[in-house]
Amino acid sequence: MRKLLILLLFPALVFAQKTATVKGKIINKYNQPIEGVAITYLKDGTTTNKNGEYQFTIPVRKTVSVTFTHVSYKTISKKFTARGSRVFNFSPTLTFKTQELEEVIVKNQKNEAQGITKIETKKVNTLVGANSGVENVLMTLPGVSNNNELSTQYNVRGGNFDENLVYVNGIEVYRPFLIRSGQQEGLSFINTHMIQNIKFSAGGFQAKYGDKLSSVLDITYRKPKEFGARIDLSLLGGGITVEDTFLNNKLSAILGVRYRDNSLFVNSKQTEVNFRPKFTDVQTFLSYKANEKLTLNFLGNFSLNDYNYKPLTRRTRFGTVANPLELIVFYQGQEEDQFKTLFGAFSAEYQVNENLKLTGTVSSFNTQEQEYFDIAAAYALGEVDGNIGSESFGEVQFAQGIGSQVNHARNDLDALISNVQLRATLKDGKNEWRAGVKYQKENIKDRIKEWEVIDSLGFSIRPPHHTGNNQPYEPFTGPIEPFQKVDARNNVDINRLSGFLQFSRKTNWNDNEIWLNLGVRTHHWTVSDNITSSKSHTTFSPRAQFAIKPDWNSDMLFRLSGGWYSQPPFYKELRDFDGKIHPEVKAQKSIHIVAGNDYSFTLWERPFKLTTELYYKDLSNVNAYSVDNVRVRYRADNVTEAYAYGLDIRLNGEFVPGNDSWVSFGYLKTEENINNRGYIARPTDQRLKFGVLFQDYVPNLPDLKAYLNIVYNTGLPGGAPAYSDVYEFQNRLNDYKRADLGLSYIFVDANKTPTSKFLQHFKEFTVGLELFNIFDIKNSNTNTWVRDAYSKRQYGIPNFMTGRVLNFKTSMSF
Repeated sequence: MRKLLILLLFPALVFAQKTATVKGKIINKYNQPIEGVAITYLKDGTTTNKNGEYQFTIPVRKTVSVTFTHVSYKTISKKFTARGSRVFNFSPTLTFKTQELEEVIVKNQKNEAQGITKIETKKVNTLVGANSGVENVLMTLPGVSNNNELSTQYNVRGGNFDENLVYVNGIEVYRPFLIRSGQQEGLSFINTHMIQNIKFSAGGFQAKYGDKLSSVLDITYRKPKEFGARIDLSLLGGGITVEDTFLNNKLSAILGVRYRDNSLFVNSKQTEVNFRPKFTDVQTFLSYKANEKLTLNFLGNFSLNDYNYKPLTRRTRFGTVANPLELIVFYQGQEEDQFKTLFGAFSAEYQVNENLKLTGTVSSFNTQEQEYFDIAAAYALGEVDGNIGSESFGEVQFAQGIGSQVNHARNDLDALISNVQLRATLKDGKNEWRAGVKYQKENIKDRIKEWEVIDSLGFSIRPPHHTGNNQPYEPFTGPIEPFQKVDARNNVDINRLSGFLQFSRKTNWNDNEIWLNLGVRTHHWTVSDNITSSKSHTTFSPRAQFAIKPDWNSDMLFRLSGGWYSQPPFYKELRDFDGKIHPEVKAQKSIHIVAGNDYSFTLWERPFKLTTELYYKDLSNVNAYSVDNVRVRYRADNVTEAYAYGLDIRLNGEFVPGNDSWVSFGYLKTEENINNRGYIARPTDQRLKFGVLFQDYVPNLPDLKAYLNIVYNTGLPGGAPAYSDVYEFQNRLNDYKRADLGLSYIFVDANKTPTSKFLQHFKEFTVGLELFNIFDIKNSNTNTWVRDAYSKRQYGIPNFMTGRVLNFKTSMSF
């Protein structure tokens, strides 16, 4: 009888023993952990440790109200209902009692359901990289790549640099047009020390975002609540950020000034140069709370890039062990470029009631760019003696090609982009409606005047389309013509009207949580180049997202998203290789399908998450292009079709207690079919990607932090010489391998009390060293094409990127 009673009661006993875990980290608006937060639930309680961390268990099948209390912060409450043994990650941000209540950020289930990656702002400021910032973190994610450490531009899942949307406080930002190389870029628009939130989607994004084919980077700048200042200094430049409140805390202001100098990197390359870059950027964000319902904002930016470049010599060895070759180049002349941009945006947010919010924005962007250069180069391509026993081992024995070339440019561009937009958000219980309309006017004045003359063994090489040239067997008496020449003047006006409507709902299906989003965008534009008649086009872009969180013991989320995405052409996409504008160019289109899974689990008693995504893109009306460093040149003909598919995997968690790191892997295949000639690799066809972002500290010296950033990419297609057939040049560059290491020592921060009177003046004070390209690997991102006068063969000489570089930096905040 006793055995029978035990058997009958055993399921109930097991069920009664089931519990769920609630854990997290409590911080304030400065991302500082809060120690001593009292946490009460049922008739029990606990407190946060010095790192702001807490953990407790609750019974399943019961709604438990949890209260978080601290003497200096406002009290918040949260209800938890566990339907099985699982882990709730709840990391709220508490607000000071003297401040207005801000939105409490719960676990990013909504972002996860939307396929959005949320990145900690602290990682952006600590991750080591040649171009530290948001883009540097993105390039450690799967599906995101860039083989140029001097550039902040990036490719996402087979797309090019122009296919990525970037927003700051809901306002789209733009890049200069004439940038050719990463070392001309200077600074990213995004000031990392002004950021509050970072969101990134690599595909399948919602209709509320704009009309691009690849990705969305959504940045929110913070609204300060008290005075603060930060200074950053390094051998690469520096910056200062100041913030404060005025008018009885109604007006908040933050100002950032940055300066950048890439000489440290350029001097590590194989081309000897006199290089005097000056990259300066000033940004400000103002927010004025007129009353409880109305808030006025202003975002402003001014940047000036002065790029003065005078190459002297270059020596590059390449080829194989059996057949080594060397290219020697001597230069004369210089390049003087200037890129000046101004940006301003006013916005008004009106909270009609607790369910309806209206936002109006007026913005304007102006870029004034000039690109002037006259550079003459004399080169010799020779065979290197590879015989170890030879007296001339390692020396050039025989010149296969001797020649010269002259490059000239006088390019000027002035672009003005202005827009006005209105958005509305309506919440109705579990439903949310968003709608918006935007009018944009673009005017681009562009003068392109550039040419290149190539001479090989005394014979001027005529352009590819030239006929009747049979040198040296028959003399040619015609005039010397440039090998390539572009001479055009364009004055283009583009008027755009776009809008979107989307519906979102979060609900439950039995015990499963469901997220649903449906939306559509439309875009109408008219192009007029003041020469031909204007052309008008219209696109529709329906999009959908679905996510489900099953009522399982395992914490898993499944999502499916996709739609018909369109990218109406911008000015660069309307201009062909010869500088001519084609108003008839249509929008590129892509069908996206993205399937993903997030699996959160505990390993070594620490939280981890595995994110997996499969994607496929079917592209039509493709505007094929070539990539030279970071310059994208389009065919402007829409005669190409393409596809891309791949797999992205990312594992992140506390590999080291208290430090979040991740490992990512990506597989990609993308090909294009130009004018029905057959499929070939696209310029962005980078098959494998492996990235590691690792943070650690010295066990006996926890204030000494280490940051490791590792990226491995398989080789990209190496491009083709000017005016050549890309189908005949399908060789690939070598694999891209890079590791950067950073060490920093914390003298003062939120968790460490100052030990001297001098340090008491700082809220934070750190010094560090950064070692870029630890193993001094020679990576290349493009080829320089040199002609062999004997075999008529063209050699792709790799343009190697930066070598090993050591940098010192310090950061302090007040």
